[in-house]
Amino acid sequence: MVLHALSLIQKQVNSFNIVAEESTMTSQAVDDITPHHAACCSVIPTYILSKIADSPDAPDAAREHARNALVHTRTIIQRHQESILRQINATPAQGASHQGIIPDHISNSIANSYPAGSEGEDAAQRTLSLSAEIRDNREAHADSLRDAQAKPPTTKRLKRVVYDAKHTEILDEKLVRSEGGPATSDPAADECYDGLGATFNFYSDILSRNSINGAGMSLIGTVHFDKNYNNAYWDGKQMVFGDGDGTYFNRFTASLDVIGHELAHGVTQFTANLIYEGETGALNESMSDVFGCMIKQYKLNQTSAEADWLIGVGLFTPAVNGKSLRSMKAPGTAYDDPVIGKDLQVANYADVLTSELPSDFDNGGVHIYSGVPNRAFYLVATELGGHSWDRAGKIWWAALTDRRLTPSSKFQAFAKLTVEKAETLYDQSVKAVVEHAWKEVGVDTG
Repeated sequence: MVLHALSLIQKQVNSFNIVAEESTMTSQAVDDITPHHAACCSVIPTYILSKIADSPDAPDAAREHARNALVHTRTIIQRHQESILRQINATPAQGASHQGIIPDHISNSIANSYPAGSEGEDAAQRTLSLSAEIRDNREAHADSLRDAQAKPPTTKRLKRVVYDAKHTEILDEKLVRSEGGPATSDPAADECYDGLGATFNFYSDILSRNSINGAGMSLIGTVHFDKNYNNAYWDGKQMVFGDGDGTYFNRFTASLDVIGHELAHGVTQFTANLIYEGETGALNESMSDVFGCMIKQYKLNQTSAEADWLIGVGLFTPAVNGKSLRSMKAPGTAYDDPVIGKDLQVANYADVLTSELPSDFDNGGVHIYSGVPNRAFYLVATELGGHSWDRAGKIWWAALTDRRLTPSSKFQAFAKLTVEKAETLYDQSVKAVVEHAWKEVGVDTG
């Protein structure tokens, strides 16, 4: 199993490197764009985008959109490597440099399936360029984010604002809905509004947290970002949603757990501030999957047994042979498609220990290695039974907000904290369940 997983990952790395070399041709264009928003934590990992860009079977337009997104993200990854040492000692705002929910290798595969110079190739290059620009400007908002974090708690009050970018890169192009306003005729705007509310309610009702920063931060979303943009991201201040290309991706507001996932990056940013690189970045990604999944389950009032444990159901169009972007129950089984590629997530820590992904491939495996703690949470929640947020979620939350969890903490440090919290919050039997779950995924808590 380990060798098979590593073989699949290595093939994707090789493919990604080829497209990455090509993407540098357009990176200067990204540099010439005046930045207007901060760097992002996006939904689609780069390796998925790369896979689409590479695929000769993908339609021209889809490959273009993927390559566009990939070039953007690739540029940001290069800049991220230059600043990674600074991030180790960074402030909470500075440590949250991320990429989208769609992996680059998928965008890359789509982009490469289009003829050179075609409209599809141009669109894909644009998507990649935008992703890079978004992430590169993350530090520009560091001071304001620190200010937001430093504010004392206030009365909990939901404050939502939704903008329509009108297929441009201007995030506040048009205000379409604010708190208490009537529904619009735009499904994306209303899905965004409802998703922001569901996320706020989860943190308020279950974890007694006042918005994502604990101090009543307004929840802002922008829909219809750019043209056929294959991603959604958190830029440090707000959520931004693309409409998808319609070929492989649907609109990104349609999935509540995606909204919850991205906003959870904001929560991590204001708590443990886990650096978005390698194993630590995978723990960051897992936190977003865990809380995104619980937000969906809470909204649907599902028990752990009733839940599907899938992330991003509905993101893929029927053209893709896949049920979702990730599976917390069975990492590595979410999709297997000629264009998108095979789900690269691993489920056991042995796959992490025996592989060393380059930092420019999925930021060192943040969306790949996250399958390990994802499955651990699934095992705990289903073994304890009932609702995932009742006990498993509170254990994970206590560990995430423990000051001993540092920006550079890895799986084992977090796992040990969950074992400790299980005993402190509950009893020895719950502690045993948590210990067993981590053992099942190969993480030592001794």
